[in-house]
Amino acid sequence: MADLFDKIHTFTDAKEAKKLGIYPYFRALSDSEGVTATFEGKDVVMLGSNNYLGLTTDARVRGAAAEALHRYGTSVTGSRFLNGTLELHHELERRLARFVGMEAALVFSTGYQTNVGTVTALLGKGDYAIMDKEAHASTVDGVMMSRGEMKRFKHNDMDDLERVLSKLPEEGGKLVIVDGVYSMGGDLAPLHQVVEICRHYGARLMVDDAHGVGVTGRGRGTVHQFGLTDQVDMMMGTFSKSFASIGGFIAGSADLIHYIQHHARALIFSAALPAPCAAAVLAALDIIETEPEHVDRVWDNANYMRQNLRDLGFNAGNSVTPIIPVIIGEQFLTGITWAALIEAGVYTNPVIPPATPPNACLLRTSYMSTHTRAHLDRALAAFKEVGERLELIPVHQAV
Repeated sequence: MADLFDKIHTFTDAKEAKKLGIYPYFRALSDSEGVTATFEGKDVVMLGSNNYLGLTTDARVRGAAAEALHRYGTSVTGSRFLNGTLELHHELERRLARFVGMEAALVFSTGYQTNVGTVTALLGKGDYAIMDKEAHASTVDGVMMSRGEMKRFKHNDMDDLERVLSKLPEEGGKLVIVDGVYSMGGDLAPLHQVVEICRHYGARLMVDDAHGVGVTGRGRGTVHQFGLTDQVDMMMGTFSKSFASIGGFIAGSADLIHYIQHHARALIFSAALPAPCAAAVLAALDIIETEPEHVDRVWDNANYMRQNLRDLGFNAGNSVTPIIPVIIGEQFLTGITWAALIEAGVYTNPVIPPATPPNACLLRTSYMSTHTRAHLDRALAAFKEVGERLELIPVHQAV
């Protein structure tokens, strides 16, 4: 007789990595939201955070959260559908809709719930989700939870997107899902082409811009950067990155948001975003709207690192954003490189299958507006030393 728990005893990969000292996951950091962190007693430059604008430590954001905590308490203890909606939520939704240039927005308690709730509300039996192969897991899960059918197309391959759409029956509803900024490669979706293809085949378009809002398009997102706000059906954003909080939102037409609001089970059956989190987002939004220098600095830092990493000989893929992959290749070597960089004082995020192809494992690095040139140069020196020692890059002769 099969035992459901048999799989538990055969799962040994993590234990083996721990024995080798290269297991990177679920290990504790302290003071992790600044440009440096303490990792198991070691001071490291933080190149693993999504805190792109550095606002989690901004006194104004912290103050807004503290004030809301004092006024509203730690939780709303209810769903948005019933007692969990505060005027603070409505204010945030109005501000976000105006900020991204759409009619309405709806706030969820996490970014994952935003995607799952939106997709499951819209897709039903006989509908199709046509997704980029590198679309985020939360949208994949949303499709799997819905009664719709999932189709995938090769990453950023518009010929393949058109091929997939051309084979679908005309009577089925179609939702194309792409990321604005891809979270592993740091590249952008070719939105102009995506919009044109969707229009030709009568498909609706959802852009997951979790890593774009606050950074691209002067902070207003990738859809705004491409000038396509009036041609994209809906865009999603999160608060756990540039907005220094937790949660997410979907924005689109007023009718669309009204429908999702009444059909998204992830919204209806979850407690609402706590007031301190919502207040922190509003404070971050104020800063993004009035102090563009934060966005300018994160781009300056990213461009500096991308150029210097490539000059050293590292493969940074197709990155054009503050997410810069350092592609190592083999999984074990990726773990070794991660551990060596920790010892050298740099924290990165190792990414292995299934998040990458088997021979394209990478270290995901990301940059903040609050990194100084000294932080970045310290990181580059570590990359150079580790890269040369592990024969990842050529040895550079001292000048």
